[in-house]
Amino acid sequence: MRTLPLADPGTPDLRSPLRFLLRIARLQRREVAGGVLFGVVWMASQALVPYVLGRAIDDGIAGRDHDALARWVLVLVGIAVLQGLSAVLRHRFAVASWVVAAFRSFQWVSAQTVRLGAALPVRTSTGEIVSVGATDTVAIARALDVTARFTGAVVAFALVAVLLLNASLVLGLVVVVGVPLFSLVIGPALRPLHGRQAAQRAALGHLTSRGADTVAGLRVLRGVGGEAVFVERYRRESQVVRRAGVEVARSQALLDAAQVLVPGTFVVLVTWLAARSAVQGSLSVGELVAFYGYAAFLTTPLRTITEAADKYTRALVAARRAIALLALEPALPDDGTAQGPAGMLHDVRSGLLVRPGVMVAVVSADPERATALVERLGRYVDDGEVRLGGVLLSALPLADVRRRVLVVDKGALLLSGRLRDEVGPGAEAALETACAADVLEALPDGLDTVLEERGRQLSGGQRQRLVLARALAADPEVLVLDEPTSAVDAHTETRIADRLHACRTGRTTVLVSTSPLLLDRADEVALLVDGVVVATGTHRGLLADAAYRSVVLRGDAADGLVDDELSEATA
Repeated sequence: MRTLPLADPGTPDLRSPLRFLLRIARLQRREVAGGVLFGVVWMASQALVPYVLGRAIDDGIAGRDHDALARWVLVLVGIAVLQGLSAVLRHRFAVASWVVAAFRSFQWVSAQTVRLGAALPVRTSTGEIVSVGATDTVAIARALDVTARFTGAVVAFALVAVLLLNASLVLGLVVVVGVPLFSLVIGPALRPLHGRQAAQRAALGHLTSRGADTVAGLRVLRGVGGEAVFVERYRRESQVVRRAGVEVARSQALLDAAQVLVPGTFVVLVTWLAARSAVQGSLSVGELVAFYGYAAFLTTPLRTITEAADKYTRALVAARRAIALLALEPALPDDGTAQGPAGMLHDVRSGLLVRPGVMVAVVSADPERATALVERLGRYVDDGEVRLGGVLLSALPLADVRRRVLVVDKGALLLSGRLRDEVGPGAEAALETACAADVLEALPDGLDTVLEERGRQLSGGQRQRLVLARALAADPEVLVLDEPTSAVDAHTETRIADRLHACRTGRTTVLVSTSPLLLDRADEVALLVDGVVVATGTHRGLLADAAYRSVVLRGDAADGLVDDELSEATA
């Protein structure tokens, strides 16, 4: 019994689509080999039925030999039993091969999205990722599923050809030559289908990206009255996908017609030749029945071969798209090998110094400068020197940086799934610190509530508090929070500020905020002007600085407001 997802999905071969598919087959050779073995037995047993039936007629009925008739009937029953058992086992192995291949390729895609991290949206579109994960992985898996039947079809065709050549050289040659000609007829229908499927796949990925972007910005679009523009743009692009789909359907229809017409013509030809031979006396009645059975049976392997050609074509298209995604490299190099001790966090470009175990708040009038600082501290960009414990972040393994430094930016999202799994160990304590107990009480199943995509059933403030709770539960060595309370009311923000400081005692915390309530609880505040730290101190001490006051008090410079702000911060 295979456990899914796979503990070790292996590594893909990205040199070509064919090598990619062969790599998957090698990694799950047990399932593929089992499917091929029982597929061959299943199809070969069907191919032998006309032969056994013909012998029963000639030896038993025409020859009036009851013992021979009984023997051939028993053989026929044995073949039927073997065919039934092999069909069940072939199906089990084929389905297992399909499921494992789908999971394996999906795990590769998932691992790549995690590996690319923050660089992913820059390197490829959301629609492309969704299409590869949801559509292409299935197409790849179907190629593994059809392999068992395809191999059985090829072996069965070879077996029938031998039987026909043994009975009639002319009829045997018709089969041996006719099937390759049949493949040549089908081939031209596959080539345009291959290209049109690729074009439709690309258009569909682009349309999915457009839809995801439109839905994500729907609230803003409504606010500025831009819905109609984006709806019209989506309509135009959906028509491109529709036209591409029609082209694919046209090629597919030609292929389906060829799958019916060519095998049917082939069966008629073989049956006609066999009937002529029987009339001329060169074939017995039993051989004539057998030849008709062969002709009728051959439609199954021939259709299976064309079906396999279609699925392999789709799989190659899907594999090419998957390779394009899996071949992307992260924007940041991951060649660090240093081992950094816990210590001071120092951003050389801005001059920010954060002593270990201290909560430092950063105030900046320019959100872009603050965002750039946050990205440097988390090593989402290699833009300037950032040291942790005296060691450059770029010299540390990227996985070590991600483990030790956790950044929660303004775009952090909730994932779908159980809230307990979303927040992680220590969920209840973290939710209490983030003042999210009321969110927990409002949910129907508490921590076992299943969150919808991006936590859509929650308000913006509720989502923000859950994101904060998730970060606190991780308990990183360094926690960087970018405006963690921008969506909550003042009373909740006050409680969060008090609890956050107590929770992070002894751990390094960097807050990027202009909220006086948070700033007053920080151990130290740094003022950032043009991306450089120009002043440090406590919130109350820095209120005497006009530049600091203009940012924190939203441009109100009246002296009386300083006292009001201090009163509010200590309330």
